[in-house]
Amino acid sequence: MELDFADFHAIVALAETLHFGRAANRLHVSQPALSKRVRRIEDRIGGPLLVRRYRDVRLTEAGRLLAERGRHLLRECTATVAISRRAARGEAGLLRIGFGIASILALLPDVLIRFRRVHPAVELQLRDMSTPEQVAALAAGDLDIGFVRLPVSDERIVVRRVLDERLVVALGPGRAWNPRLGLRSVAAEPFIIIARSTSASFYDHALSVCAASGFAPHIVQEANDLFAILSLVGAGLGVSLVPRSAALMRLPGVSFQELSLPE
Repeated sequence: MELDFADFHAIVALAETLHFGRAANRLHVSQPALSKRVRRIEDRIGGPLLVRRYRDVRLTEAGRLLAERGRHLLRECTATVAISRRAARGEAGLLRIGFGIASILALLPDVLIRFRRVHPAVELQLRDMSTPEQVAALAAGDLDIGFVRLPVSDERIVVRRVLDERLVVALGPGRAWNPRLGLRSVAAEPFIIIARSTSASFYDHALSVCAASGFAPHIVQEANDLFAILSLVGAGLGVSLVPRSAALMRLPGVSFQELSLPE
């Protein structure tokens, strides 16, 4: 039969007081009840834990080792309960967060800084993932929070809108822009756009913005992230529609223009 926490409390109290009466008072039990518990522990251990004297007690080697391990166990138990309570209040534990490059540019740094100030004991695990990957991971329980592009149709996922971001036009060297024509001024240019497999909502939104300006873009290249898109734009391979926060990347040869039409 194994020992329980009350057994360890009893042995630790005796080790620290070396006196049955004082140990019993600390434990809020009677002295006979404490003596009975010690005898039961000794039966389970298979040997004496204490050398009883007229006024006090001394620990045997087995008693000393059991008390030492008991102290450690009780400290760990107390710490575990405390951290579990903090986790239940959202003040500790592990938070798994999915993100894409757009959220890193537009939102995530400030969110993480503020979260750290309020919850310094929470461990953050960050994963760079596309929107479809995040949605799948959230549905499977492998992520706690994901910063994704809407819409998300999976009913298992709770969605909260945290940012509305307009699109801008990314232009490479020598690409003309007419503010009066707006997006129509690049209607004949080759377009580089985020792959639909990476973000169907962004892909569809970009095409709808072009349609609202009266044209269907000639897509010559798809890419999986904003850095790749802007690199291709900077190399002169085409123009692109990107989130306004992409301008923070400041790649050589790339300029950005605001759209004049509502999106």
